[in-house]
Amino acid sequence: MSDLHTHSASHTILTGDRPTGQLHLGHYIGSLRQRVALQDLYPQFVLIADLQGLTDNGSNPQKISHNIFEVMADYLAVGIDPAKTTICLQSALPALAELTMLYMNIVSVARVERNPTVKAEIAQKGFSRTLPTGFLVYPISQAADITAFKADRVPVGDDQLPMLEQTNEIVHKMNSLLPEPTLVPCQAMLSAVSRLPGIDGNAKMSKSLGNTLTLGASADEISQAVHAMYTDPNHLRVSDPGQIEGNVVFTYLDAFHPDTALVAAMKEHYQRGGLGDRQCKQELEACLQALLAPIREQRRQFIADKAALMEILQAGTEKAREVTQRTLAEVKRGLGLPVMF
Repeated sequence: MSDLHTHSASHTILTGDRPTGQLHLGHYIGSLRQRVALQDLYPQFVLIADLQGLTDNGSNPQKISHNIFEVMADYLAVGIDPAKTTICLQSALPALAELTMLYMNIVSVARVERNPTVKAEIAQKGFSRTLPTGFLVYPISQAADITAFKADRVPVGDDQLPMLEQTNEIVHKMNSLLPEPTLVPCQAMLSAVSRLPGIDGNAKMSKSLGNTLTLGASADEISQAVHAMYTDPNHLRVSDPGQIEGNVVFTYLDAFHPDTALVAAMKEHYQRGGLGDRQCKQELEACLQALLAPIREQRRQFIADKAALMEILQAGTEKAREVTQRTLAEVKRGLGLPVMF
């Protein structure tokens, strides 16, 4: 891990995804685009969080194992470069599970139940008391991931902020138990559009809600999604003034269109009246087709060679294993536990 030492006045980045399906535009805008830019600046680890994927798919493990390579193909297709970014697999890093076990002893049940992300997921999935225990401790497991890599910068959507707050509480508490501070507090790196609404207008684009546009979407799927998008329901005639607040088409134009001056002019025209929804959708579709066509083609090539994907994953995971085992050893020594291996 020499690069971690050569970037001494630097940051270490950790991000990741649960491999529960192909990645979508929400992931792209919330984190993937940022990762591509960051890999040229700092040491960066990207964790395929298969263990966390199992927390609510424990009875369907094939769904997780199948999607590991799908997510890897997405990473490489958007421009994440394994020569600059370490891509690794959570379940192959035993230090993460051990740190989770250690942290569980200093976090109360009440504290994890108070986590808004866990609360919201419980409500959405209707779990209540049948919630898998693994899912309840998901925030603790995420803290183990971040701290094992000593990551101090984490690119996330705003829905993940409570997770980072809890991570820093764990860092503070653990460091107070150790002879010297060993774990590193982290900060969120929020993207300009931290949460993309679904194509149906729902507040969040999410695989489980079925309102996503994947990075591998075909030209027809992109076209259908844009045409089905929610606009201003009161904008009945082209000449009518239209509303851009809550108008998904304009939210997407803001997020994806490279020409911000054009989008600003379109907004002004739409609000004044005289700009039709169809024209707005045509502009958005052209922009998304141009963005996704090269990604789709790259993705097709990467997913066709799973042996090459496995090589990249193995090399990255070996590198990550060294880093995470080192952190675990420091924590155990600090707690007075013998480090035998």
